[in-house]
Amino acid sequence: MYVRVSRSISLVFALAIAAFMPIALGAQDAAKPPANAAVNDSPSRWDIFLGYSYLAPKGTVNGYTYNAVNYSPIASISVYFNKNLGVQFEGDEHVLLPEVDINGHTVSQPNNDFSGGSGGLIYRFPSGNITPFVHALVGAERVGSYSQIDAWGPVVTLGGGLDYNTPWFNHHLAIRIIQADYQYTRENFLASQGGTGDFNIARLSAGIVFHIGNLAPPVPVTLACSANPSWVYPGDPVTVTATAGNLNPKQTAVYSWSGSGATGDATTTTVATGSLAPGSYEVKGSVKEGKADKPYEMADCSASFTVKAFEPPTISCTANPSTIKPGETSTVTAVGMSPQNRPLTYSYSAAAGAVSGTGATAEFNSTGAPVGTVAINCNIADDKGGTATASTSVTIAAPYVPPVPHAQALCSITFEKDPKRPERVDNDAKACLDEVALDLQKQSDATVVVVGDSTAAEKTPKTGHKHAKSEDFAAQRAVNTKDYLVTEKGIDASRITVKTGGTDAQEVQNYLVPSGADFATDVTGTTAVDETAVKPQTRKALSARPEPKHEKAAEPPAAQ
Repeated sequence: MYVRVSRSISLVFALAIAAFMPIALGAQDAAKPPANAAVNDSPSRWDIFLGYSYLAPKGTVNGYTYNAVNYSPIASISVYFNKNLGVQFEGDEHVLLPEVDINGHTVSQPNNDFSGGSGGLIYRFPSGNITPFVHALVGAERVGSYSQIDAWGPVVTLGGGLDYNTPWFNHHLAIRIIQADYQYTRENFLASQGGTGDFNIARLSAGIVFHIGNLAPPVPVTLACSANPSWVYPGDPVTVTATAGNLNPKQTAVYSWSGSGATGDATTTTVATGSLAPGSYEVKGSVKEGKADKPYEMADCSASFTVKAFEPPTISCTANPSTIKPGETSTVTAVGMSPQNRPLTYSYSAAAGAVSGTGATAEFNSTGAPVGTVAINCNIADDKGGTATASTSVTIAAPYVPPVPHAQALCSITFEKDPKRPERVDNDAKACLDEVALDLQKQSDATVVVVGDSTAAEKTPKTGHKHAKSEDFAAQRAVNTKDYLVTEKGIDASRITVKTGGTDAQEVQNYLVPSGADFATDVTGTTAVDETAVKPQTRKALSARPEPKHEKAAEPPAAQ
């Protein structure tokens, strides 16, 4: 019978161990202690001890001595109020089994039986992987033997022990290396069986301990928010993401958003910024575990972003060609850019003339614009009201006006060397007139004006002759000079004009008159010669003078 009872109790303890293991794991997950937390940082709330013990009673009743009992089951449950102090409930059963031989015959009967339960205080000292403890319990103990019928009596237990906390089962399992207790019990047996019995008991136990729950403050849920991108232009979306930590996987996380138009119940929310003015904004997020009736089951976060004002566009422009003639055109090219790629509108204006075009190129027309530099403005605007202006310029050059030609004085010839023929063009004038002819040949559209001059004496009529008259020496010299150029040098007579001047000299001055020159303006005081009245004189040489005659000298007489 005792064998069956002991085996039944052992089976119950084994089933209890298997049953409490998942409970311990579940309780640990619910409390969410750090996975690698030390025992003294994260002590358990419940300790369940299952083991075997050795009991050595000391007491004699009615001449019967109780013997020691080996390997008997013991169990306890401890509930802690804090890191150290708790209450403990303990039960044990120590039964000395009968001895049976190989044939199944009983050799000896059990001679003692100690079983009971107690409750009291326990105090532990968590430190690393070792946890010492002491306890004081009171309860009831049932004692019996082969000679006495089992009887109940009070029992007091004082003792302590040492637990080694293993990393197994996520630090839920410990080994009770030793538990040593002193027990005192007083039993009231039947008078016929000895009456009252006092027992002083030594008990040594060992086994395993399951840690359940956690006394450390639960690790709170954390939540971090980030906005991406951190700044935008109006109309660009902003995505805010919440990242939660220390969530209980067995609970459903519920997210919520608020602020700056953020809504939703997911881990991310998108903020529409089209209606937001430039400035800084904040979005708040929160997460809760299930019903979240405890502060550590919820967390808040916030993220900020900036809405920037649209940057104005920029523009540059050039004109090609940059220099034109009056009435000509130039192409104006503008290069506009919007930092936000907004649509752009072009316009142009000019200080003079006209500019036509509404795109990136326009045409400047200089018609009506004065000579000089004309400023041209290139303007750009985006659809958000941003504007920019650049300028360029076109130079309108004055039309080319060729220089006014003027009469040019060439060489002059003199008629002083031949007093008898003061109008004759002599050989000394040849060099000068040859140069004049060469100039006319070089400038086919030029003409020559030959201006003859005479002295005052030549202009006075001769006296002493009834038919005396004044001879126009100046006109004759000019006509004779023209005749030389025509007859000797082959110059077209129409290209030579003859005139007289007012200089008191016996000479002819030759002037080269380019096309377009006004001789009368350049050289004043000349008079045209009437070539019908003054005819050229042929260049004739003077006749030779007769040699003087001399009488022949008489011959000297012959020598005698």
